[in-house]
Amino acid sequence: MIKLIRTDSDNHDFIALVKELDADLAIRDGDEQAFYAQFNKIDKIKFVVVAYENDQPVGCGAIKEYSPIAMEIKRMYTSPAARGKGVATKVITELERWTAELSYKKCLLETGKKQPEAIGLYQKCGYKSIPNYGQYAGVENSVCFEKDDL
Repeated sequence: MIKLIRTDSDNHDFIALVKELDADLAIRDGDEQAFYAQFNKIDKIKFVVVAYENDQPVGCGAIKEYSPIAMEIKRMYTSPAARGKGVATKVITELERWTAELSYKKCLLETGKKQPEAIGLYQKCGYKSIPNYGQYAGVENSVCFEKDDL
């Protein structure tokens, strides 16, 4: 059974999972990872979800304000051993619920073209492709999504 907790970026399990995520992205993105790393700092994130299976941390995600009406989903990750069990779907659903509770109207996010599992997850969860926004505008490896019916 998957248990979710709401926390913040000081959570030790979240920090450990993000280290796994960054190691995976370094392999997938190679030299491009340095560009993305500058936008993926985790200090001072107030809204973090960590997923546990048998009291072991297996997945995470976070939201931070992008605009007065939108939260940006950041640092989505599921450990390899827990993939295919619906962990990421549960995390993203909880992040969307939290976004709505905080009176934001939509979520948006960026992922990489070299992360087909993530792209599939976001499409399955009802996210629509949008033009690359903000720092991702014009970045060839980036794909951006939005969901506004929270």
